Amino acid sequence: MSIDFSKMDGLVPAIVQDDKTLKVLMLGFMNEEAYKKTVETKQVTFWSRSRKCLWTKGETSGNFLKVVSIDVDCDNDTLLIKANPTGPVCHTGADTCWNEKNDNPIMFLTELQRFIEKRHEEMPEGSYTTSLFKDGLSRMTQKVGEEAVELVIESMKGDNDRLIYEASDMIYHLIVLLTSKGLSIENIAKELIERHDPNWHKH
Repeated sequence: MSIDFSKMDGLVPAIVQDDKTLKVLMLGFMNEEAYKKTVETKQVTFWSRSRKCLWTKGETSGNFLKVVSIDVDCDNDTLLIKANPTGPVCHTGADTCWNEKNDNPIMFLTELQRFIEKRHEEMPEGSYTTSLFKDGLSRMTQKVGEEAVELVIESMKGDNDRLIYEASDMIYHLIVLLTSKGLSIENIAKELIERHDPNWHKH
């Protein structure tokens, strides 16, 4: 990866984003030494402009940033680091340096999709998901139908906790069915986007 450290006296901005929630956690600066240490240790290390030294995020607080990936922008002078934080990121104790809550539950659907795809590839013994794939299409479609009926029943009863429980079961089995067909929940998202804004892909 080619990084241009020349534009800011040897430094480049490094944006840190949570790999799971996609929330922007903080912004720091790296020189070439900080970048190399980050790559080697898999823990985000910056150059402190005030103290004029390297500092690994979490070395005093214990709240490290574990690197998942590093990308450079189109001008080769800004880094995007996706990481998993081990605690609050900001020195104030906040989740992010913008005092945002670092959560985004909807993103778990993507994580679940990846998990089910891995099950489909590896087919480990003793897994309920594996058993569904082995039982075949009729079993998977049957489960989606059963869970949909149970969802309808709970919605009529007015018990929202049970409604959410059954809706979760239905979505899980739907993702299993989609995966067996070589599809994913992202295909549903794209279809819904297309219905909402037919020109979205042109933006």
